[in-house]
Amino acid sequence: MIALKPAKGHLLVAEPTIFGDVAFNRSVVLLANHSDTGSVGFILNKIHEFTLRDLIPELQVPYKIYNGGPVEQDNLYFIHKVPELIPDSVEIASGIYWGGNFEAVKELIIKGLLPENQIKFFLGYSGWDADQLNAELDSHSWIVTTNEESTNLIERPYRSFWKDKMLQLGGEYLLWCNAPENPSYN
Repeated sequence: MIALKPAKGHLLVAEPTIFGDVAFNRSVVLLANHSDTGSVGFILNKIHEFTLRDLIPELQVPYKIYNGGPVEQDNLYFIHKVPELIPDSVEIASGIYWGGNFEAVKELIIKGLLPENQIKFFLGYSGWDADQLNAELDSHSWIVTTNEESTNLIERPYRSFWKDKMLQLGGEYLLWCNAPENPSYN
């Protein structure tokens, strides 16, 4: 397998060997930004037990909230695929956008014009300093993959995402597809 370099829009798939890391065990992270100064991403497959209406009562919708990562967990972030409706959005890649005008997002949700299959919310984000991600890649904590999901990242079932990535990687990773989260339970 050819090792990819991290880039904006790529996915980071947690290596099975980082099972002791509570934040990133079995995570799939979308890199929303990557440069020489650092990286920002959102964990796509770790859901919180509460919904958007729990955080913002004026938005009476049960949209899921995901744990975006261990940084700034008191802030709400979002990715979406409707930049024409949300001003100031920043394209990540392949028709997926990050952020934008949150007042516009609230209005669209209140009016029923922004369904959950168009937007994904996160508390917190995953962040790396300039050399931190490279060090983690060198220590085999992550596998960098392209984003074959494209805009389906928003609707993608989160429960099987990491396992599906292990199946796609094949080879030695197939062993981990049905292993328990904590190998000592085996």
